[in-house]
Amino acid sequence: MNAQWQGFVGWLPVHLQGLEIVAIASLRITMIFLAAWLAIAAAHRGIRALRIRIASRLGDKGAVQRAETLGRVFRYLATVVISLLAGTLVLSEIGISVAPILGAAGVAGLAVGFGAQSLVKDYFTGLFLLVEDQIRQGDVVKLGEHAGAVEEVTLRYVRLRDYDGNVHFVPNGSISSVVNMGRDYAQAVVDVGVAYATSIDAAMKLMTDVTAGMRADPIYAARIFDDLEMAGVDRWADSAVIIRARVKVAPLAQWTIRREFLRRLKLAFDEAGIEIPFPQLTLRRPPRQPRLQPELRTESALP
Repeated sequence: MNAQWQGFVGWLPVHLQGLEIVAIASLRITMIFLAAWLAIAAAHRGIRALRIRIASRLGDKGAVQRAETLGRVFRYLATVVISLLAGTLVLSEIGISVAPILGAAGVAGLAVGFGAQSLVKDYFTGLFLLVEDQIRQGDVVKLGEHAGAVEEVTLRYVRLRDYDGNVHFVPNGSISSVVNMGRDYAQAVVDVGVAYATSIDAAMKLMTDVTAGMRADPIYAARIFDDLEMAGVDRWADSAVIIRARVKVAPLAQWTIRREFLRRLKLAFDEAGIEIPFPQLTLRRPPRQPRLQPELRTESALP
């Protein structure tokens, strides 16, 4: 019995020491996770406070949207970096050597870099899109074959929503050109067709009067920056003379102003008796040719 007790007493310190090591490691891992969570929360709060402070000093709405977009990207980067550091520290506490993992990660990263060049291109292109302020949240843009309102800009993709409500996820690496339709100001361009018999000067005057009426309307006055810019007769179509004009308007207001202008111009043309032409085709019938009488031949019965 004494031998068994002595064996248990000799076994207990060794296992208590092992449990102590496990408990200390668990405590350290918990502290690492807690510190990482606090660091991420502090980084997010600091970035958010800095964004709010910068936005309060900016009077431009577009600059405020850009600050919000960059703030969201920086919060994402802070989360990734702090999480990677915390994971490295946890692995070292478990007893896994980090150096071979980092070396293998470097080799694997090189292989992945060759195999995932499009992904790397997405991130680099997204970074330049944000730094160069090409796209902001809330803009209406055209990215290749896709167009719509920008709902989200990340380092990986741009999310658009078109007029029908469809959502487009456009990878940044596939963006070769950006057409931004909501920056600073826009031009509401109209092509008005009138009949060939219509007085061009009278039609142009009515177009100018309609624009002046819209500028006097408090609903549209704040969105129209200038008078109608008359380009003149643009071309001769099959059934109409096309008059082109444009007016400088607020960003993203070109479609609303253009629709209201065409509605009012239609009413003004109806009141003035100006015909809005429709496709016509003139057929000319050639003159009727006289019918030729067949010749009567008589044959003699004599040999």
